[in-house]
Amino acid sequence: MDKKLVWENRAHGKLLLTGEYVVLDGALALALPVRYGQRLQAEPGEIPGVLHWKSLDHVGNTWFEATFSLPGLSLINATDQSTAIVLQTMLHACRQQASGFMNHKEGLQVCTQTDFPREWGLGTSSTLIALLARWAGVDPYPVLFDTLGGSGYDIACAFAEGPLLYRLTNRHPEIEAASFYPVFSNRLFFVFLGKKQNSREGIRHYRKHAPENEGLANDISAITRQCLECSDLDTFTGLLLEHERLIGRALGLPRAQELYFADFPGVIKSLGAWGGDFVLAAGSGPVEETFAYFRSKGYGACIPYRKMVL
Repeated sequence: MDKKLVWENRAHGKLLLTGEYVVLDGALALALPVRYGQRLQAEPGEIPGVLHWKSLDHVGNTWFEATFSLPGLSLINATDQSTAIVLQTMLHACRQQASGFMNHKEGLQVCTQTDFPREWGLGTSSTLIALLARWAGVDPYPVLFDTLGGSGYDIACAFAEGPLLYRLTNRHPEIEAASFYPVFSNRLFFVFLGKKQNSREGIRHYRKHAPENEGLANDISAITRQCLECSDLDTFTGLLLEHERLIGRALGLPRAQELYFADFPGVIKSLGAWGGDFVLAAGSGPVEETFAYFRSKGYGACIPYRKMVL
């Protein structure tokens, strides 16, 4: 390791298999940390009193760059003002819990890099919050709630070793390790729709169309538990369909399968913000036919369950 290195770590991205939206209202959700993630590396900077920040994409191209004053964390310049302000709020939120975090006049250089295309929506922001909080030695959930909002399941996935059950009770996360590597996992695929969704917009839509509903949360929690106990694909796809029906009715939105994959021989389930990012495809036919189906539709990112999930 470089002796000049100040700090380095990597956080996992995430997918939410069950409980999208309703996890905000206390539903039990099945969350999946994925093999893709983001790394953060910090080194001493060349200019005293300056934090130089650089963010790289999965092929090494710089997509964001900014400089802040130290210790004040005032923005000096940035390639994207809105991204810089969000980053600044994250740094301040960490400092709220740890007053000494970056509270010095020495120069600092930070570089982050995802190993997945950012448009995939696997958690560029959530992995960053988890990394910053771990670096600062603070609780990441208040950092999330005070900046981006959301349920926090993505934070729980950042350093998890495998699937987990997640419930939010009075803004307090309850996390339990879960085993979800079903015998039919070779029939499960994650397909990127190419329609990047803003999760905050999705939450606003949910709040507008589906006020807090204890009955819905209980129904989704029951489906989550049944998914963990599932031993055959037919039963599992039946649970996925019921989950889609409940969430679709609450949101007043059509299912992804109805919109894009009406002729798919199996079941498609939306994940996270409906209408974009990834969907789960449970194919009823041979694996090769499932790959061929999505290729024929122009969807190149079709990732088997075992290659995606930790």
